[in-house]
Amino acid sequence: MQISPSILTCDFAHLAEELAFVESTGADMVHLDVMDGVFVPNLSFGPPVIARIRPLSSMFFDVHLMMQHPDRLIKAFADAGADLINFHIESDAPVAETLAQIHALGKQAALTLKPKTPAEAVFPYLDQVEMVLVMTVEPGFGGQKFMADMMPKVRALREEIDRRGLSVKIEVDGGVASSTAPATAAAGADIAVVGSALFNAEDPVALVREIHAL
Repeated sequence: MQISPSILTCDFAHLAEELAFVESTGADMVHLDVMDGVFVPNLSFGPPVIARIRPLSSMFFDVHLMMQHPDRLIKAFADAGADLINFHIESDAPVAETLAQIHALGKQAALTLKPKTPAEAVFPYLDQVEMVLVMTVEPGFGGQKFMADMMPKVRALREEIDRRGLSVKIEVDGGVASSTAPATAAAGADIAVVGSALFNAEDPVALVREIHAL
């Protein structure tokens, strides 16, 4: 299982050092949570910050847009250095058109499902994405408790992706730690977004290796 550490819980006054720390753990990519204060009740950062940290790392930038109108800034995030642009199917963006725009800019595209949204909502778009993200907490804040009842949704996605012979990856985000990651892997997830569990770990490298082994 791959790991995509979220920098949402890091020290934003030392982003360069925190990004270097993430890379030093052996993580596969870095997860960048963009919040607009409308779609979710929190604010984080936008394209200017991503553009500033892009030259500091060769890691894959997994950009998660928690925005009401993500389609308005797709080019800005692509230009800032996102490798994958992921937006919520519950947003106001026209889904097919926004996915096409992301691909036209040479980036990978993904869709996210909030906890109350069924897996079937993304089935019509599975052949248009590289990844689907299943939220295992309500989006907006880090450090929340893992929602184990999201695992049937992961399994439903895995079964549909495999049935259609697609290569779409499944990512899980929210409350993922050494105690909860095994359940996500067993359900069929490929990538775990880990935030506070990694930054608070006594041995972050060991945690990454543990998740890799799942």
